[in-house]
Amino acid sequence: MNNEEFSRKLNEIKERALAKSTPEEETQYTESLFESIKHIDENGDEFWYARELSKVLEYRDFRNFELTIYKAMDACENSSNIVSDHFGEVTEMVPIGSGAKRGFKSYKLSRYACYLIVMNGDPSKKIIALGQTYFAVKTRQQELIENFDDLTEDKKRLAIRNEMIAHNKSLAEAAKMAGVETPQEYAIFQNKGYQGLYGGLGAKEIHTRKGLKKSQKILDYMGSTELAANLFRATQTDEKLRRDHITGKSAANTTHYEVGKKVRQTIKELGGTMPEDLPTPPKSIKQIEQEQNKLEKK
Repeated sequence: MNNEEFSRKLNEIKERALAKSTPEEETQYTESLFESIKHIDENGDEFWYARELSKVLEYRDFRNFELTIYKAMDACENSSNIVSDHFGEVTEMVPIGSGAKRGFKSYKLSRYACYLIVMNGDPSKKIIALGQTYFAVKTRQQELIENFDDLTEDKKRLAIRNEMIAHNKSLAEAAKMAGVETPQEYAIFQNKGYQGLYGGLGAKEIHTRKGLKKSQKILDYMGSTELAANLFRATQTDEKLRRDHITGKSAANTTHYEVGKKVRQTIKELGGTMPEDLPTPPKSIKQIEQEQNKLEKK
């Protein structure tokens, strides 16, 4: 994709992000907007270029944006973080017309650096407010992943359940692209994934086995190990549907079933407990969230 196409695509995503009215649509397009300018370096680490970010955040003059960067650097230092770990000076190649580029001073920013920048931006601008929410949520998720082993079981469940919510949205999108369109068709598709992972048990059977009421959701009554198995099932099915360009409801259902079955086989080979035999936690995810909210308020 050339620079002109990239700029056009970026503007389209941005317009849609700001035009959408429902929270779900706004979140989806905001993710597309900020993820579209994310880069991966040779070590596999993600980063953003400051000049690209400044354009997305509607700064016309990079010098003004640089003042916000300086404030973010101060905040980084005051938080006992090493500034150079998150803000690296680089030369960014910027289009100057007719396909030519010119090198300008810029910064290579970590996700945490972007978070600090938007937190020091003008919140009256809608795109800044959207950026604050996006980077706050994503930075928190990254912290949870990096410190996962130190979390309590309840916090592990919360972290994985939140990941499940995000990945199930992506899985639903991939399934729809494959031809799974109606809610009824998607319910069958999801059931196939459960049947593969749970040795033939579908959602209804799992629900009964856990002794849950009709209104209680299966995923809200899973421990961290069971949630992790389901997260792996969802992410791998999502990737396979997209990578192999699966088309047709039947093919999508078979794919979900086979991926679930493969995850089950992996658990068996590692000597793990089958998901249907794992204990059902006494507290739901909602109860844990309420407890955490009370603690945070205190």
